[in-house]
Amino acid sequence: MFMKVLVAEDYEIANQGIIKVLNDKIGIHNIEEAKYCDDAYLKFRKAHNDQEVFELLITDLSFREDHKIQTRTSGIELIKDIRSIQPDIKVIVYSQENRPDKINMLFEKLNINGYVCKGQHAIKELVACVDGVYQGNTVWPPELANNSAANTMIHLDDLDMILLEELSKGFTKKEIRTKLKKQNISPNGESAIDKRVSKLFDDFKAKNTTHLVAIVKDLGIL
Repeated sequence: MFMKVLVAEDYEIANQGIIKVLNDKIGIHNIEEAKYCDDAYLKFRKAHNDQEVFELLITDLSFREDHKIQTRTSGIELIKDIRSIQPDIKVIVYSQENRPDKINMLFEKLNINGYVCKGQHAIKELVACVDGVYQGNTVWPPELANNSAANTMIHLDDLDMILLEELSKGFTKKEIRTKLKKQNISPNGESAIDKRVSKLFDDFKAKNTTHLVAIVKDLGIL
């Protein structure tokens, strides 16, 4: 089982609840906790520099803003920064977020190892998730693994990501087509790009480009 775990959660009750589950239900006792993403990152860096690395990160996605100025304000930023230094650390997200698309993006774009939705069965699911991740499995929340929601989630390929990134920078479809042609990225025809962008609007139910960019940023895709 994991020997050293870092928990990032801003609510005291949830924080202590996770620690109690790790202690009593799983038998993990070397646990450090943080209520801010920056504090969690500093603890991670110290452990990494001391060659006493954390093997597992359990983090929420959303952290409340208060008087303390933070460089990292979300679990997504924390995961990215920690993984940039220690790519093999296991990551479990423990959050109230239950939108299938956002959860899917965390697995696809951040390569998280497990996800637990806060709720009535969270303790049981957290125990199962930690055990499954330790065994090398990718653990989805039962709400998605057991129903049709998992089959309706949006999947983005490399071209979709390029289009979203360029649109977020304010480039028009014509300008994007020109850039794709110069970089020998295909398909780059007018019809193909128009269809791809239209599909992105439909998939994310976006009213316009600004709305589309706001949605994908909220989902953590960009």
